Amino acid sequence: MAYANLVDQYSRRLFGYALTLTNDHTLSEDILQNVFLKTWAKRKKLNVHTSLQNFLFKSVYNEFINAYKKNRSTMILEHKYFESLEKAVHIHDDQSFEVIIAQITKEIQNLPPKCQQIFVLSKKEGLTNIEISEYLNVSIKTVEAQITKAFGILRKKLGNRYDLIMFLIFDRKINGLAK
Repeated sequence: MAYANLVDQYSRRLFGYALTLTNDHTLSEDILQNVFLKTWAKRKKLNVHTSLQNFLFKSVYNEFINAYKKNRSTMILEHKYFESLEKAVHIHDDQSFEVIIAQITKEIQNLPPKCQQIFVLSKKEGLTNIEISEYLNVSIKTVEAQITKAFGILRKKLGNRYDLIMFLIFDRKINGLAK
């Protein structure tokens, strides 16, 4: 009841503030959720010297800074990834990067539903096999089997010419390429 009151009383204003910082609806929601969860989890240890509202606004700002730092380091990695992908694209008949990614995306969307869901959670969302197993309430072996199945289907549909690109995108052993 107290948690619900906290969320009801402050969520609208805090969300607006987070949105001004991020310009991203989803990221703002994530920041807000993290702030409320962390505040609630540490409620007994909190020593708020100013008003609770000021504390929450400062928490939103700090969470934004943390997200920004995390995203900045991720962006540097992504930039290096895309440079490697561009080089790989030139190896493959000079097709444009966008065309190749579109073909891979199309084939991912054509995977069987459960296989696609697990593959996306693993490769796009970055969840570990254990996290996927717990989230979907399936065994780890099922998760591993579905990911292996997805790579097999993608390899079959896309052919060997996309092995290097899939390796770079998904960091996975495909047709003898090492991790």
